[in-house]
Amino acid sequence: MKKIALITGASKGIGKALAKKMLNEGFIVIGTSRSGKINDIEGKDFHSIKLDLSNPESIEDAHKEILKKFKGIDILINNAGIGPDLDTYYPERKSFNLTFDINVNGTVFFTEPLIEAINENGAILNISSKMGSLHVCELTDSVAYRMSKSALNMYTKILANRLKGKIKVASIHPGWVKTTIIESNLTNGRLTPKESAENIFNFIKMDYESGTFWNSENGSNLQW
Repeated sequence: MKKIALITGASKGIGKALAKKMLNEGFIVIGTSRSGKINDIEGKDFHSIKLDLSNPESIEDAHKEILKKFKGIDILINNAGIGPDLDTYYPERKSFNLTFDINVNGTVFFTEPLIEAINENGAILNISSKMGSLHVCELTDSVAYRMSKSALNMYTKILANRLKGKIKVASIHPGWVKTTIIESNLTNGRLTPKESAENIFNFIKMDYESGTFWNSENGSNLQW
């Protein structure tokens, strides 16, 4: 029986590359996007769902659609996220609030009602960033983005404690990827979305410990 993966933010970048990779590996994939449309991915094993993590009604509607169509899922990959303050040095209220609405609030309240639908020995993978690590932080930029990823990491640890022995939970740094989250990444990023997706999928296949914070770019544990 094919396993089912639910990937948020699957319309572009890492999420889209992950959706394609997991389809190629024999998964049934549910991909979310704000428009509900995902170009260039087709087939009976792919299902597109509309989801805006900044909108509680959209989150509730997505839950209803997912749980109506699927009795359970095997892996939830919380990939959707924004970084409007990347490469800036002081917090600005509007972008700060929006960053937390999507990267933290939306992710948490999208995840919670789905936990009971995750099959035993399933997994929750939060796409975080080493920019959320307190241990490695030496710079002063990207206040909201860094803080939101630190908060996401704490959610990973809380879920790992709560779901111990039932569902694995991990945070993963996808690497410096050529995505449109910020224009400079398209030039400066070290990895293509496809390369990052390959690394993330390799982690999924590993016998990793729940509560891990993993650097998929170099294959090592990150300190929180």
